[in-house]
Amino acid sequence: MAKDDLFSSTVTRFNRISTPTNILFSLIFIALALIAVVPLIFVIIISFSSASSIQRIGYSFFPKSWSAEAYKYLWNLRDVIGRSFLVSVGITVVGTLLGLFLNATMGYVLSRRNFVLRNFFTKLIFIPMLFSGGLVSTYLINTQVLKLGNTYWALILPIAVSSFYIIVLRTFFQTTVPDSLIESGKIDGASQFTIFFRIVLPISLPGLATIGLFLSFGYWNSWFPAMLYIQSTHQHMYPLQYVLMSIERNLQFLTQNSQFMIPDEALRRLPTESVRMAIVVIVVIPIALAYPFFQRYFISGLTIGAIKG
Repeated sequence: MAKDDLFSSTVTRFNRISTPTNILFSLIFIALALIAVVPLIFVIIISFSSASSIQRIGYSFFPKSWSAEAYKYLWNLRDVIGRSFLVSVGITVVGTLLGLFLNATMGYVLSRRNFVLRNFFTKLIFIPMLFSGGLVSTYLINTQVLKLGNTYWALILPIAVSSFYIIVLRTFFQTTVPDSLIESGKIDGASQFTIFFRIVLPISLPGLATIGLFLSFGYWNSWFPAMLYIQSTHQHMYPLQYVLMSIERNLQFLTQNSQFMIPDEALRRLPTESVRMAIVVIVVIPIALAYPFFQRYFISGLTIGAIKG
């Protein structure tokens, strides 16, 4: 017992953090938190700054005057922005669920050592991580072969599956789902689909939440597929990111060509810079609110999935 007590006291002593060290770590973490939060607060302040204040003193934490003109400007476009917001929500939800299903099924198959073509498909999936098929060939396949032009599937399918996501989930299944669990399900007469949906997925929430977070961020911030595959005759299908970028480009065009189009007084009243920041706020806030729902599983999913390849 004496040796056990000595060992326990030694471990406790080495694991104990002194008060100065604890304070130092707390200050470091506070600084890191501020580095992450302060830019967002700065953007919000600028979005509520008046155009005259930005012209006089530039971007500042303490503007000379406050104004909600940027949000009023965007509110006047609420029909277009509201419709595009619903489009982005729809493709984010559908794309995330579809992407999780496709990446998880492929990752699970590759994680099973008794799959005959496991090595072949693993190498085949790894190739796109090194070499891209090219924009022209991708566009031709999606528009001419798959006929995805001017459809919502053009906004969903091109980014639904990723080699990186498949490899992460494959590694996660290998390190989390033991073969004995799969064999016990087979002995009980469960089919592969039953094993996958009722045994594997419920114990794989950290990995699924991690990839789900990546997918939801990717879909929410996606604008390039809309520019490629959605023509101007189908503007009702534009996602939020593309619409907000179009608004910003129009404001920039008016600013650069103001001498030919609008008087100087009207230009000074145009909240160009604050609208840009308001656009950032509109884009960031909704998807940031979704992060706390994934946070509990996100870190553990990254840690477990990175144990071995």
